[in-house]
Amino acid sequence: MKARQLFRYKVAMNRIEISVLSPQRALRAFAETWHCAEAGMEVTPRLAFGSLRELFSAISEKRLDLLRQVAAQEGLTVRQLAQSLGRDYKNVHTDVTALVALGLLERSENGVLSAPYDEILIHAGIRDAA
Repeated sequence: MKARQLFRYKVAMNRIEISVLSPQRALRAFAETWHCAEAGMEVTPRLAFGSLRELFSAISEKRLDLLRQVAAQEGLTVRQLAQSLGRDYKNVHTDVTALVALGLLERSENGVLSAPYDEILIHAGIRDAA
């Protein structure tokens, strides 16, 4: 009887990891990432926030919806995005500006938006690590 082999095909996804970390843990994570990059290892981009409140303030449900819309329809302008989401232009512009500053959205010189990541992983522990 032959043993069956299970093959998992890994889909190459461009992902970013977002974490809630204490300042000390954020510095350790930065140092680890720096050393990996210096060694030529592949490094996953990361963002860190000091609290869940900061995370949810920066990446709200509406901003996640906006990211999903851009990922589904790359090439939109802010005005087109606001129309497709049924939201006020000024509020969408504010959200886009914040997401560009975080590196979660990119805007070309002619104002066209794109999502550089296929996946966002959010880690928020409920207990401090010992």
